[in-house]
Amino acid sequence: MRSYLRGLKSWVSGPPLTHVASLSVLAVSIIFETTNSILVGQDGAFVALIPAILVIVYLEGRVAAIAATLFMAAAGLGARRALNAQLSAEDWTRAIFLLVSGGLIAFMFHRLRQDLRGALEVAETRLAAIDATETRYRGAFERAAMGFVNTNRRGEMLLSNSRLRDMTGYGEKELAQLNLEELIHPDDRDSVLGPLRTLDRTASFAADVRLLRQDRTTFWARLALSSSQPDEVSSESVFVVVDDISERRMAREALRAQKEWLDLALSAGRLGTWRVDLEDGTVTGSGKFWDIFGLPPAPIRRLEELSTVVHPADWPKLAASAIPSSAVNYDIEIRVRRSDGHVRWIALRGRQEKHGDGSWRIGVAADLTERRQATLLRIAVKKRELVMAEERHRFSNLFPVITALVNMINPPENDVAKYKEMLIDRIRTLQATHLLLSSPASMSGLLHDLVAQELQPFKETRDITISGPSITVPSGAAESFAMLLHELTTNSVKYGALSDPRGRLEVNWQFASDGAGDDVVFDWAESGRRKNSSVGRHGFGSMIIGVDGTPIVGHSPKFQISEDGLRYSLRLSRKELEF
Repeated sequence: MRSYLRGLKSWVSGPPLTHVASLSVLAVSIIFETTNSILVGQDGAFVALIPAILVIVYLEGRVAAIAATLFMAAAGLGARRALNAQLSAEDWTRAIFLLVSGGLIAFMFHRLRQDLRGALEVAETRLAAIDATETRYRGAFERAAMGFVNTNRRGEMLLSNSRLRDMTGYGEKELAQLNLEELIHPDDRDSVLGPLRTLDRTASFAADVRLLRQDRTTFWARLALSSSQPDEVSSESVFVVVDDISERRMAREALRAQKEWLDLALSAGRLGTWRVDLEDGTVTGSGKFWDIFGLPPAPIRRLEELSTVVHPADWPKLAASAIPSSAVNYDIEIRVRRSDGHVRWIALRGRQEKHGDGSWRIGVAADLTERRQATLLRIAVKKRELVMAEERHRFSNLFPVITALVNMINPPENDVAKYKEMLIDRIRTLQATHLLLSSPASMSGLLHDLVAQELQPFKETRDITISGPSITVPSGAAESFAMLLHELTTNSVKYGALSDPRGRLEVNWQFASDGAGDDVVFDWAESGRRKNSSVGRHGFGSMIIGVDGTPIVGHSPKFQISEDGLRYSLRLSRKELEF
């Protein structure tokens, strides 16, 4: 098209050979006018020269046509003057008519030539812009990150870009010889070929399919089909965009697999996932989450709806989860009463997150009921084992203590009955102490009474001193302190002052004088030769009095032992006593 316009423009400008033709036409016209004047005379008309003027203005332009018109008029007038010796008014009229007609024809052709030249220049400029745009689009078409191919309704590929050739491994000529159907995996062809043949001009279609490379390997691509012609143009041309989605599909499959593994792990751990929208106070959760709460599955619920199953004392903790806070992590435990009446312990753990304009708390929910029951059972078993160990230890010490009591009592003047009565009285006192320590009921009492009752069986035969202010030991601490006193007494009966008739035992307590608040310092001091200057440091009794650690009651124990005696001190804090 552009070459045609360039030829037309050069034709409008006029080549040099036209001058020869113009001169020939001018010469023939003058000869014709002269001959006509000689043969016809004054009846010869200048109007016969107008065709020659048209030819010259067409070939040469305005100036040449006007010059030729003047020359023709002058030649005609000269020929008539030579024949008639003078010019008539009619000759001058015809000459003037020729000049006016020639001028008008010259100016009209000149104007038409200018208009045509301008139109040609505009057309050429527009064609240049179209060529530049086509070049840019063709470059973009070739360098696009996605594959492009132009096909017809039959799937014949008319034009493709380099990206599609890189995807498939085919060359440009090889792709041009293929049908779109041959690039699609056989199992996916029906999903594309049907819409391709029936695609409407205003419609589009997209599908994820597997494409075949030249080496017959496959890759996943998204094909988008649309009509590549305007609505008013009747064409079978279809534009196909090919996007390689292999990596995205692999990532999606990996994400799906991870979600399945996560769901499996959560299911195995009996965990449920939840999310609280801090903006509108709604809760979404997995099926396991609603099952833990004993509620039927639901896409979303208001947080207030959970108040019907949450224990009233724990509801404020759960309601606070819908309030934004500066704390990132979230960890609470609540009780839930299910429809069957059972109370379950639920742990909610998560964190606060913010994305864009939305804020959420997300986390997991776990049913801790069995774990709590197992923990309580282990505590009960451990406590039972501790009690049994203490009972065994006390029982093993019972016989040495009874033996020591028998040895302490001398028969009064060989009075067996009196001796029996005294022995039974000591054993009953000892029995009362054991019953006190073995009683499951809570006990409390004065510190002086606890010490006196423990040492009662030995007061008449041994030198024992008990002193201190009136202090009440509450339940729990009293039982533990009685066990500690019993251990000290048993040790003294077996090895210390209570095993020696000349031994002495001083037990006293007083408020601390070192500014240690309301602490009470308890002292147990034995004097006299001991049967054994060492003590087992890993037995049950050592654990009770805290030889190498924390005693069963009180704190800061001090234990000193030698051949001449034993001294033990202990501090009792305010929370363990009542003043």
